[in-house]
Amino acid sequence: MDADAADQPPADATDLAVVQFAPHIDIDANLAALTGQVRTAADQGARMVVAPEYSMFALGRLDERLRAAAQPLDGPFVAALGELAAATGVHLVAGMVETTEPDDGRIYNTLVVLGPDGALRTHYRKVHLYDAFGQRESEVVRPGPLTDPPLFTAEGLTFGLQTCFDLRFPEGFRRLAAAGAQVLLLPAQWIPGPGKVDQWTTLLRARAIENTVYLAAADQCGPRGAGSSMIIDPAGRVLQELADEPGMALARLEPDLLEQVRRKNPSLALRRFTVGAPETSSVGG
Repeated sequence: MDADAADQPPADATDLAVVQFAPHIDIDANLAALTGQVRTAADQGARMVVAPEYSMFALGRLDERLRAAAQPLDGPFVAALGELAAATGVHLVAGMVETTEPDDGRIYNTLVVLGPDGALRTHYRKVHLYDAFGQRESEVVRPGPLTDPPLFTAEGLTFGLQTCFDLRFPEGFRRLAAAGAQVLLLPAQWIPGPGKVDQWTTLLRARAIENTVYLAAADQCGPRGAGSSMIIDPAGRVLQELADEPGMALARLEPDLLEQVRRKNPSLALRRFTVGAPETSSVGG
């Protein structure tokens, strides 16, 4: 086998990248930084690229500037992401600030998924808002509605979406795995602080292990994020990890490995309890 052939993924595997950068209040500059990272990932073979929460517009502490920056799903930022996905031939996942309808003075914290044809495949509006550690995300963000599990298929795999603070609520991840997710994607702006990186790493590995899934977490880097973006396999092994600088990490997702882990540890099949969204809830909008 020649060297070039040896570098190619198996027919049933795909290469995924997490990109880490430091978005702020200049949407055009954020898009330019993200574009560079996505092109680098695509050049190295990535077919799926995951960018941070609030990739469009980010603040250390949320205020009225977030409302002023919000755009609809058919606005210019999502259109630009679609063009980038089409130009690089990847599935692209990134966080944006979305307008709400009806407008109650708040926004949605939304993930969008663009396909390699440039079309919007799906979106997920963050359910668990960051009203913790001295922050009050709910003052300017409306929680997403409780819908069917946010899943999409790409490259022969089923992916599930969660956002940042959702990580502290394991039932959401279990619900996705029970619905068929093989890979869980977590864009984040994990606010720095004492012990926060340890918590981040522990929770990410736990979500991968308990659900026997790949997990790809794309965080913002400093000063507004803690960095440490990583890709974890279904047994909890960290395949790739970044520190606290802008960068890209690439790892191969192998369905065969996923099946091997699930045969050895059939925890999903052995569950005695089920998890689902309540039929009625005051959460959402």
